[in-house]
Amino acid sequence: MYRGELQNDLGETVDILENVPKTLGIKMMIRSMAPDVIVADEIGGKRDSDIINVAFCSGVKGIFTAHGDSIESIYKNQEIKELIDSYCLDRIIILSSINKGEISRVYKKDNKKYI
Repeated sequence: MYRGELQNDLGETVDILENVPKTLGIKMMIRSMAPDVIVADEIGGKRDSDIINVAFCSGVKGIFTAHGDSIESIYKNQEIKELIDSYCLDRIIILSSINKGEISRVYKKDNKKYI
């Protein structure tokens, strides 16, 4: 969104919230829209991880981003560490810090570990 105008055609079944705090927006979507998937960027705080857990417990899938160049650096964030340790994430995808948009590593959940 830019000044209230959609910048990309995401299809008729996509709703976008703007100018709402992330945690409140996710809570609003879970309660009123019954989404299949929620996408949000730059998670990192306790409130973010708490609402992501609410979404997962509500049966909503999610795609979330966090800053870090390796799983080790992401793991240093306590809240994200708790999400990783809960094994509620199906995949952790690390993007290349050199080539924009290139995937450098994918960790997939396998029982109680990521491989």
